Amino acid sequence: MIQNPVFVDVILSLPLADKFTYRISDEEAQRVQSGMRVTVPFGESNKLLTGLIYRIHQNAPAEMEYKSILEIIDQTPVVSPTQLKFWEWIAEYYMCTLGEVMQAALPTEVYSEKKVSCVALSETFSETETWNSLLKQYEASKKTQKLLDLLLQFQILCKNDLKSQVLKSELLIKGRFSSAQLNNLIRKNIFKLIETHASRLEVFENQAHADDISLTEAQEEALTSIKLQHKNLQTVLLHGVTGSGKTEIYIKYIQEFIEQGKQVLFLLPEIALTTQIVNRLRYYFGDKVGVYHSKISDLERVEVWNRVLDFKVESSSSHQIILGARSALLLPFSDLGLIIVDEEHDSSYKQTDPAPRYHARDAALMLAQHHQAKVLLGSATPSLESYYNVQQKKFGLTELKTRYANVLLPEILTVDLKEAHKKKEITSHFSSFLLEHIKQALDRKEQIILFQNRRGFSIRLECELCGWSPQCEHCDVNLTYHKKSNLLKCHHCGYQIKPVNRCGECGSLNLKLKGFGTEKINDELETIFPKAKIARMDLDTTRGKNSHQKIIEDFSQQKVDILVGTQMVTKGLDFNHVSLVGILNADSLIAFPDFRAFERSFQVMAQVSGRAGRKHTRGKVVIQTCHPYHSCIRYVMENNYSELFVSQMQERQLFRYPPYIRLIKIMVKHQREEVVNKAGDQLAALLRKELPHTILGPEFPLISRIKSQYIKELWIKTDHAMGLKETKQRLTHLLEFFKKGAGFSSVKIVVNVDPS
Repeated sequence: MIQNPVFVDVILSLPLADKFTYRISDEEAQRVQSGMRVTVPFGESNKLLTGLIYRIHQNAPAEMEYKSILEIIDQTPVVSPTQLKFWEWIAEYYMCTLGEVMQAALPTEVYSEKKVSCVALSETFSETETWNSLLKQYEASKKTQKLLDLLLQFQILCKNDLKSQVLKSELLIKGRFSSAQLNNLIRKNIFKLIETHASRLEVFENQAHADDISLTEAQEEALTSIKLQHKNLQTVLLHGVTGSGKTEIYIKYIQEFIEQGKQVLFLLPEIALTTQIVNRLRYYFGDKVGVYHSKISDLERVEVWNRVLDFKVESSSSHQIILGARSALLLPFSDLGLIIVDEEHDSSYKQTDPAPRYHARDAALMLAQHHQAKVLLGSATPSLESYYNVQQKKFGLTELKTRYANVLLPEILTVDLKEAHKKKEITSHFSSFLLEHIKQALDRKEQIILFQNRRGFSIRLECELCGWSPQCEHCDVNLTYHKKSNLLKCHHCGYQIKPVNRCGECGSLNLKLKGFGTEKINDELETIFPKAKIARMDLDTTRGKNSHQKIIEDFSQQKVDILVGTQMVTKGLDFNHVSLVGILNADSLIAFPDFRAFERSFQVMAQVSGRAGRKHTRGKVVIQTCHPYHSCIRYVMENNYSELFVSQMQERQLFRYPPYIRLIKIMVKHQREEVVNKAGDQLAALLRKELPHTILGPEFPLISRIKSQYIKELWIKTDHAMGLKETKQRLTHLLEFFKKGAGFSSVKIVVNVDPS
């Protein structure tokens, strides 16, 4: 019998740093464990919240009065101790609360399962002898002949296994039972009705084995190199050119960990990529593969969570391989052996809002440490940070420099837009050179991908006399015109209005659409090539659950000739019949005001170029630019990653940017501009006084107001030697003082560690 009062510290889904202590009874103390969910009262109004037990102890809280938990929800923990330690690391490193990590990790209802009605034989007739007697009894009478037919249908549906269950719906449809006939047999105790759990997930059977994959000599050497380096290093970077066959290496390596009984996590930056990869993985691993990302339903997420939580090698209902976007990192793995981070350079791995603002690639390295697992990073255009870690001997490196089957990398050609305009060789936004190549590809029944990094029809509506443009009421941005909906829309907050026909500044009727997005490209192509089948892949066309998959499948099956898209078309997609890629405006990438713009531009252009000519013949890439001799474009044309790396690292070191230092971005937000200005100035002064680091700002960012909140940014540059952990601890205390002691409690402070 427990003598002293027992308490539990509970994590609540709140942006509050504290854990909250509650009393539990002696009986509850016998069955609670860390990682179980409980219902607790919170606040003066005793609002009911669901929390997670973090720790069980006998240390009474300092306050004389304390509350008790109301209900223990789970029979067993839904979060493991290893998982909780990983959550703690995320909260500490990315300067957020455990509650915010829990909010991001846990599905809405763990253990919520779908119930279905099944029909089974009652025990009296479930043996062959008694069943045959029953059939014989009904066989004697013509009046009951139909009933006999129904019983025989049941026997067929249960495949002669008289102790099995048949779905009630299947029995009514395939067995041709009526509800009245079925109910009659239930009343006679021939059948019984059973409520059971059913999966919402599709069932897949593998059609081949990973051993069936025949690797090329280069792939074999790469796989051997990875395994050798993993003996001494946790992480290896696989740097393979586009189309070099990295996926086959992944599958072969996954098989080794599956045979060891280990779990495997396969991360992808975009949901759009999962369709092709998951089909390939399921071809070899069947139902061992689970998919986890934001586009699947909450209840499907629950079921995948449970299949990972209850992982057993021998269980057919367990997922041993999880393929997903960054949120898959937060699943309850128990025996993780390998983490693959494909397209590791991609900025989509960084969560921006809400907290936790973690980077999935970097967090994967820590998760692997908790499980003593290996990490394989893959990319044709690695991030400078990862390649720097290779140079520092923290990561291993394996390179694949040739494409699968020795297919040549695409021929990359440039069009000087300034010269093309002078020579009147431009039709709308297409050079004559690009249009001629599109026509030739269509004539050969080949496919084309066109990349434009803006969605919508036109970027803005502009007055020809004074330059006025309609702006969002809540954000400092021009509204983008969308032709299909005939609306001007804000891509930051969703605000929209009907197009205006008069200038809001000078009253002129002379308004023109300026700039172009994917919708306009699609529209103009339909006019120029009326017989071509054209599809568009951007945020507007992929909002539905299966919309990505439908577009990709249609293009793969050559139901589409030209695919127009934003960065979604650049990332890891594999199409057999694409011979031409067009980059319509390379300058908009390079000119972006960010220290990573050069690196990102190279990555995007190299990645989208890699979609051309991947199987049979060499492809072509046409880059439209006003600066055809820009060094970034030259590096893309030469596929010269090493020169890019050297030049960019020299700049990063000279101007003190990652990976030579660490960045922490602080955003100050408020609805009133004067409050933001005052708060930004005072916070900057406080940080400069208390922190021995370079403090930049406060400055308004490129977009200074979003969703009616004015924004000012401060940047902290911290040298590695100065102790990032200590800096963040001091920063946390300073921000708490600033909010409470300096009178800025109404100001929202957002901290982003390692911003992308």
